[in-house]
Amino acid sequence: MFLKKIYDKLSEGIELAGFTEPTELQKESFGTIKSGADCVLAMPDGGSKTTTIVINVIQKLQKAFEQSPRALIMVQDKAKVLEMLEIFETLGKFTDLRVYGVYDQTDIDEDKNQISIGIDVLIGTPNKLNDMFSGAGFDVNQLKMFVVDDTEILLKNRQEPKISRLSNSMGKMQRIFFTDIITERVELLADRIMIEPYFFEFDDEEGDDDDDE
Repeated sequence: MFLKKIYDKLSEGIELAGFTEPTELQKESFGTIKSGADCVLAMPDGGSKTTTIVINVIQKLQKAFEQSPRALIMVQDKAKVLEMLEIFETLGKFTDLRVYGVYDQTDIDEDKNQISIGIDVLIGTPNKLNDMFSGAGFDVNQLKMFVVDDTEILLKNRQEPKISRLSNSMGKMQRIFFTDIITERVELLADRIMIEPYFFEFDDEEGDDDDDE
């Protein structure tokens, strides 16, 4: 089995994708993320961050449920939204999870209409997610996970207020940062919006044929 006690439908998707062994990041962080703890995970670009996000979100949600999103994933740009959608399509092929992506160029009214039909995972850029949640009336009480990818890049691009604003609008839920490196700004933000976060740091994994490259 790819990882112990992994959701069987996710295991089928992982097998379909051709992954036979978990990376160090996936193996060492899986149990902690699965427990629901807040985490900050640092791995240089190319070290399986995007795939790790998808694996853990599918593991947590497993099946479609009601209408409002239960996992919110913030990424830096349209390319990252599309990349993550593609990985969800592959690894979640044997689940009925509904995944939707938004970015600055998508039509906000159409996005709200699609989401109102019912989704489980919402992936989006900082600007679009803040615009949507500021007036869309989503039930944030359904949210179980708030994941921020490339956190250090978003902070460098002055997106900290948008991350904090979204986080503050939500109640008790798991918050996870993925980053290339744990900078002082990443650590300070984690300490401010997370509850006793766990910090993981990994070196680049040579030979990892991953989607982040």
